[in-house]
Amino acid sequence: MVQASQLRNARIDLLRGVAISCVLLLHFTLAYGLKDSPLGTLIPHKLLGVMVYNGNYGVTIFFVISGFLITSGVLQRWGSLGRIDMRSFYAYRAARILPPLLAALAIVVTLGSIGVPHFSNTDGGNNLPASHFLLGAGSVLTFWHNVLMQSYGYFNYCLNVYWSLSVEEVFYLALPPACLVLRRNWLFVALCLLLVLYAPFYRAAHADNEIYYMYAYQACFDAIAIGCLTALLVRRAALPLQWRRPLRLGAAVGMAAVYLIGFGGHEALGFSMMALFAALYLYAVAGDSRPTLCTGALGVLLRWAGRHSYELYLFHVIVLALMRNVLSKKELTYASRLPWFLLFLLLSGAVAWLVARYLAQPASRRIRAWADGRGQSPAQAGELHGEMVDQQTGTGR
Repeated sequence: MVQASQLRNARIDLLRGVAISCVLLLHFTLAYGLKDSPLGTLIPHKLLGVMVYNGNYGVTIFFVISGFLITSGVLQRWGSLGRIDMRSFYAYRAARILPPLLAALAIVVTLGSIGVPHFSNTDGGNNLPASHFLLGAGSVLTFWHNVLMQSYGYFNYCLNVYWSLSVEEVFYLALPPACLVLRRNWLFVALCLLLVLYAPFYRAAHADNEIYYMYAYQACFDAIAIGCLTALLVRRAALPLQWRRPLRLGAAVGMAAVYLIGFGGHEALGFSMMALFAALYLYAVAGDSRPTLCTGALGVLLRWAGRHSYELYLFHVIVLALMRNVLSKKELTYASRLPWFLLFLLLSGAVAWLVARYLAQPASRRIRAWADGRGQSPAQAGELHGEMVDQQTGTGR
């Protein structure tokens, strides 16, 4: 049996923590802004803008990590992609994804149905009835919320943040049949390369509409495919230890450069470049447990955020929506904006921890136990638990 402690990779947790931090920073800035704060005084406005408004690149990083860890888990559990057990795979993905997601949707739908601002279907100039939640929340659970947004635009402040779940869930849904039909690695590689090559053309063709070039399946599957290819590369040709640190640092610099350049005017290739640098980072850190500053005390908060990234992703927007009902952007002063941001981070972290500790983990164990009782031996269940669940890939978060 593979133990979770052996499988956790501190450097991947760190990268995931950086990615979710970018997303949280973006969403707070869109709600409240940071230029009229001490940060806006200390940092030139143009630099501050690129630091906070390119947070969607964090989602791209999540997609790469998801493809990498899910494919790695399949290879480690079943030995090859063609031997994947579809029922076990789906059961363990559902155990990780559904309990906290259903809780988040219940909160949003309940508050939105009684007309609480920032929870109702009134975003983007829409005035949709509460009955629209059947479509909105239903599309989140059935993997096409990003497609719904192509018709309605931004219509619900909280629900629309969950667009990336549709991309992740379709990946989870498609992976087992794709592996079983293709069976051979080279055919799976060919499919991934096709997705990688097609995505920039799709984004270029829709560069005038961010709901398409950022949220559509065709615009995002290349990042997941790059993660899958990286997992196959690690299995076939692991990087020698003496090359790992230079490549890891180079990949980190590359990600930072792409992030600061931004995707405005680079819609076609910006996301591809971020995905490629994230993949190089994963290739460099795979299987590397050597301690560094970032895997010690220096990166402890980011690693914690990485381990709780799925819960943070689901519930930070609920926290932010509630905070917007307490204080609006106009009511927030220069001096109070940074403390309000820190409070947002603390509350989001506290809620994420509570959800993980008292809902997500217990519910996941119960679902796994039910699935294990329908055909798996305890040893098999423990091995799968170690390889696919304790990595906490979730939705790439």
